[in-house]
Amino acid sequence: MNLSIGIVGLPNVGKSTLFNAITKKSVPAENYPFCTIDPSVGVVPVPDERLYKLAEFSKTKKTVPAIVEFVDIAGLVKGASEGEGLGNQFLQHIREVNAIAHVVRVYEDNNLIHVHGKVDPVDDIEIINLELIIADKQVVEKRLSSLDRDVKRNDKDALILKDLLDRILENLKKDIFASKTEFTEEQLALVNKNIQLITMKPMMFVLNRKSGSKNIIDDATDPKHIALMEYFKKENAIYTTVDARIENDLKDFEGEEKEMFRQELGASNDDGINDLIKSGYKLLNVITYFTTGVEETRGWTIQKGWTAPLAGTAIHTDFKDKFVRAEVVFWSDLIESGSYGVAREKGLVKTEGKEYIVKDGDVIEFKI
Repeated sequence: MNLSIGIVGLPNVGKSTLFNAITKKSVPAENYPFCTIDPSVGVVPVPDERLYKLAEFSKTKKTVPAIVEFVDIAGLVKGASEGEGLGNQFLQHIREVNAIAHVVRVYEDNNLIHVHGKVDPVDDIEIINLELIIADKQVVEKRLSSLDRDVKRNDKDALILKDLLDRILENLKKDIFASKTEFTEEQLALVNKNIQLITMKPMMFVLNRKSGSKNIIDDATDPKHIALMEYFKKENAIYTTVDARIENDLKDFEGEEKEMFRQELGASNDDGINDLIKSGYKLLNVITYFTTGVEETRGWTIQKGWTAPLAGTAIHTDFKDKFVRAEVVFWSDLIESGSYGVAREKGLVKTEGKEYIVKDGDVIEFKI
């Protein structure tokens, strides 16, 4: 399944530099707004030590990780929803991704201009959020207008959709994201089928720090730091911290060499990029199951809550209709047993039917 995360934020907060570090792919990252015009796309593996332990266990010839797509979207500015800074074009790019990684600058640097002349993370977040809300408000109002004829003739489906959109619009007018509107699963599915809203997408925040500079998040007494943490707590937000410039400089190094240069550059020992990719994967509400053998060990991405037949469609669409049963063992149980045979003797390999809900970390052999 294709999963995409759009990297958004104000100009000059480090989006393209971060994208380069994530994907090891070069796109322009200059010190001026609107350097990135068309979105760049990079497919990156999800860091997962389980996959490689299984590959070693099976002495596999080929290892294929689960992947996630990152899309570098040009900087948004105040007024983007009205077309400022090619805003309408960029907003459309955001509508096409599954989730949003909102990059926020948290460092002071007089040599790197800030589009608003000052670094204030919460203010920056609210500027972007407002543009997304205004853009969605326009889309909802247009969709409601197109429903008028069907509503007037009491079309049942149109009346249901109008009620749902009215509730969304009421929130948007209060500067509340559409995702905050309470829906049943069926109602949410109906909304998503009929309209594509940016503020309905899951969002995480990427705090871009800079080694050698004053970082707001390093000082717990800084009013801007306090305000940012209070905002995240109120929104129950997922956030991660990264030094995009350092990670981009280190993107071509691996292992001990990478850690040595990281220390020389005065960066944290944490690999912010891996944390970001994992957080993005979590944000999408997906899990990984595995298939493993001599020829190939692979991680497969599915939505949390999928049954075994649905999970099989990640491999091939025919698996859903042809599904008979699945042999399932948890990845660590298999490795600790030393072989499939021993795992079976211990009763760790289960035969599951069509109602089985696949768990993160399951190793599955499908029988069709």
